[in-house]
Amino acid sequence: MAIIPWSPFWPWEEMEKAFHGHKLPAKAFPMILPADVYETAKTVEVKMPIAGVEPEKVDISVKDNVLTVKGKSEKKTEVEEKNYYRKEIRSGSFHRSLPLPVAVLGNRACAQSEHGMLRISIPKAPVKPAKKVKVKVRAEKKPKVKKSTKKKKKK
Repeated sequence: MAIIPWSPFWPWEEMEKAFHGHKLPAKAFPMILPADVYETAKTVEVKMPIAGVEPEKVDISVKDNVLTVKGKSEKKTEVEEKNYYRKEIRSGSFHRSLPLPVAVLGNRACAQSEHGMLRISIPKAPVKPAKKVKVKVRAEKKPKVKKSTKKKKKK
């Protein structure tokens, strides 16, 4: 499986081009979490940075082999906006859905957060061996052709 490059602004890059290169304000873009997805012999592992987000405010679900992570980062500073020289740390809601590379047992997923990194481990579903089907061959009955006893007359 090929590695898919990630860009935090991928959905909006085309929209920005439509504005003829004018930069859109950072608030125009919702938070998009980057993710590392890999598999081991028994699990699919996902890592996402959630620094500044309380783990209790993260909602994780797996449905139809798609992992969805939602949450909210709250602003905890009392500094007024006009005093900033730079404002690059975002707060607000985030939502990320990732199709998983193999079938998984979503109801057995587990997650933990440590040092601002969310780690989700999802067991792989057992691979069902392909069912072999034997093809039966019936002997075809050839239609009996009656031989004519009459001889053709020569002219």
